[in-house]
Amino acid sequence: QVQLVESGGGLVQAGGSLRLSCAASGRTFSNYVMGWFRQAPGKEREFVATISWSGGRTYYADSVKGRFTISRDNAKNTVYLQMNSLKLEDTAVYYCAAGLGVTMATMSMAEKVNYWGQGTQVTVSS
Repeated sequence: QVQLVESGGGLVQAGGSLRLSCAASGRTFSNYVMGWFRQAPGKEREFVATISWSGGRTYYADSVKGRFTISRDNAKNTVYLQMNSLKLEDTAVYYCAAGLGVTMATMSMAEKVNYWGQGTQVTVSS
């Protein structure tokens, strides 16, 4: 069992930056592939980024590639999402996700996620 708690969301102007954090409980955090998804009003939840259990491999949605960076600190049971050059279309609730026994490719599918956080709102203003 893993519990995920996100923080770091807020209101930011377009072009600005935010860093989201996701603190995980449980002793086996390092066994999980971790990821971030987001959901805008009226839209389906979409994949943002994922990181391997070791942190050595990452994978991003095309819409955020080059602007967002996912990282993890297994000693702190925490995964991060650094978001730079934010755009209006990045406005959404951002969810932390954990997957056990999944590949990086399958972790991009919401239905393969084992655990979700409660979400944190990110609002980008003009």
